[in-house]
Amino acid sequence: MAKLKHFGILNIKHYVIFITLLNLVSCKNTPEHLTELTGKQIAIDTNYTSVDSIQKFIQPYHERVESILDSTLAYAPYVISKNDGKFNTTAGNLMADIVLHETNPIFNKRTGNTIDMVLLNHGGIRSIISKGNVTSRTAYEVMPFENSVVVVELKGSSLLKMVDYLIKSKRAHPVAGMQLILNKDNSVKSFTIDGKPLDKDKSYYVATSDYLVTGGDNMNFFKDALSKTETDYKIRNAMIDFFSKVDTLAPKVDLRYYQLQ
Repeated sequence: MAKLKHFGILNIKHYVIFITLLNLVSCKNTPEHLTELTGKQIAIDTNYTSVDSIQKFIQPYHERVESILDSTLAYAPYVISKNDGKFNTTAGNLMADIVLHETNPIFNKRTGNTIDMVLLNHGGIRSIISKGNVTSRTAYEVMPFENSVVVVELKGSSLLKMVDYLIKSKRAHPVAGMQLILNKDNSVKSFTIDGKPLDKDKSYYVATSDYLVTGGDNMNFFKDALSKTETDYKIRNAMIDFFSKVDTLAPKVDLRYYQLQ
């Protein structure tokens, strides 16, 4: 009888231990709910001092990144600016041509189609390209945003809305693959894409940025898109790729968009 009683007590002890462990596991797996989020502002000024151990740890990585950013990729024989032309500029033409040149092979490989034209925004160009060596850092200065290229299919009739937008905006928005000529009274003398007159019923593939395709800068005509192709190709990366392939950057203010005098 004593043996049976002792056996029962042992089983009870084991049972209690098992239930306790089970409860611990169950509590551990119970999802927690955030009830409060607090924070404080830490000013980084002359009173801020770096932590030596952290500084020593990141220094080799910092130096490596800096060396990559400052490695010479190309050369600019003169200042390239977005303010050196009324209807088109050296910086705008360079950026639009880069997007067309670098993105078209990607788009063609994915869809079998080719990009007809490019439209970007004047405000997206954030810096000049100084005379001298051109580096990856240059691309980050000109295009600090994470914008990527999107190719939009638009009817010719929607591109007429684009033309109206360009005329009314009075800004040298970067374009490529098209030519727009205005009369003295700002009416359209001619509008061609790849040297051919616009066909209002034809579909065209326009490369732009993911910011503009959602109506950024009030480019609402992009909302008429029949299709959109995300390239996952950052404009900045396209610039770096292009810089790596050429020796000298020499964009000009040209006749892709101008007004008769």
